[in-house]
This record gives sequence, C-alpha cells and structure tokens, in this order.
Amino acid sequence: MSTHTIATADLPELLALIDDSDSVELKATVPDSDRQSMIHALEMDPIDAEIRQVFFFDTPDLDLYHQGVVVRARRSQRKGGDTVVKLRPVVPHELPKALRRSAGFKVEVDALPGAFMCSGSLAARADATEVKEVAAGARPLKKLLTREQRELYKAHAPGGVGLGELSVLGPIMVLKLKAPPVAFTRRLVAELWFYPDDTRILELSTKCPPDDTFRAAADTRSYLAQRGIDIDGEQETKTRRALDFFAARLQSAARDG
Repeated sequence: MSTHTIATADLPELLALIDDSDSVELKATVPDSDRQSMIHALEMDPIDAEIRQVFFFDTPDLDLYHQGVVVRARRSQRKGGDTVVKLRPVVPHELPKALRRSAGFKVEVDALPGAFMCSGSLAARADATEVKEVAAGARPLKKLLTREQRELYKAHAPGGVGLGELSVLGPIMVLKLKAPPVAFTRRLVAELWFYPDDTRILELSTKCPPDDTFRAAADTRSYLAQRGIDIDGEQETKTRRALDFFAARLQSAARDG
C-alpha cells in the first residue's frame, strides 16, 4: 500500500496515469499467517464480514486475460449482483471520449508495493439470481451484460472469441470486511479470497482521489506500521491466481475427457 518502492524511472509514467485517472486504489496483500493478528490490530469483527461469490469468464487458455480483457460477475450478500468488463492496462488519454463520459465507466490506478496498473472498468448492477443462472449454464452470459458492456467486449476481445465461447472460471468465495474508523479517518477494507485448493489471499486496500495518492499512501503505511502490520512481503494478485487455478482445471478436464 505504498508507492515509495516503485522504481524512480517509472515514476513519471505513474504520475501521468494518476493525473488522468478517476481514482486510485492502494493495495497490499498480507501473509495469511498474519491474518488473525491483522484483524485484531485493526479492531475488525469477522462477524460483520460481507460474503461475496466471484465468477470470471474466459477461455481455458485465458485468451481474454492475455488480450487485456477481464469479464467478471459477482453475487454479494444482501446487495444483489454486479458485472464488469475491464480493460487493463489502459492509457487514459487514449480511450474514446464517449467511453470516458459513460456513467458506468471509470479509470482507476491500482498501486501495490513496487508495482502499479491502470485499468478501465465498465460496471453495471445485476440480479443475483441471474448471475447464479449464468454460472450454472442456465442463462447465456450475453443476457447478463448490458448492451454497452457487450459493445466494449466486442471492441477489445480477441477475434473469434465471442461471449458464447467463454467458460465459467469460479466461483471464488470472498469475505469483505471494513475496518472501523478508530484513530484513522481513511476507509480500510480487507478482502479474504478462498481458493478451492485451500489457499487464501488476504488483501488490504483503501481508495482515494488522484491528488491525494501520496498522502494516502504515507498515512496508511504509517498507520499499519504502528499496528505491526507488514505490507512489504511478496505480493499476489487475486484475479490472476483465480484465473490460473480454474484455467488449469479446465485444461486438465479437457485432457482427461
């Protein structure tokens, strides 16, 4: 959750992306061995966690991901569902102006210790039951996405890979927990992703306006350090881990079948 470890040579690019983005999300993964101590240090109550179920859609060879396209649907406890078609990486000023003006589209920089990525996401609300039906193969994916999302997908997906050719990669069960604003005014969120092989990724994040990025990073790092939370370990990405896991399972099933 820091930008100070990013290479000096990469800072001009990062600054340019931040200036042209809609928001910045500072992220860091925490070793699973530190999960209980982190929850205690941040005074989180696990009983308050929101349950989410996450599905990705791609080919067994991850053709979308390698093209810089991510299609995702979620079901959230007591909140219904949502969908997103995400492009990454993107250069904000190169995006079509009509897309930037869309109410559902946002450009965000994800900053991790030592790395950053700028993405553009077109999100929409969805019915949780319909998300479940699509994941079960009872409803086509194209019926779940909005017309604008389908058009964005068509413009950026690899040739010949239609929505009907995508496989379901998931589900991933997620627990989302917000830290209470005790002695810290910024909104901290913890997400614990459970993978079917019994591995987990615990991520801490906070969002801020572009012009507050470096202050937010410094404040958050200081706050976590005071509570003994180490965010300088090896970083993992939730989405890539999920895609790799389920793609390998699909490939194995195809070989055995």
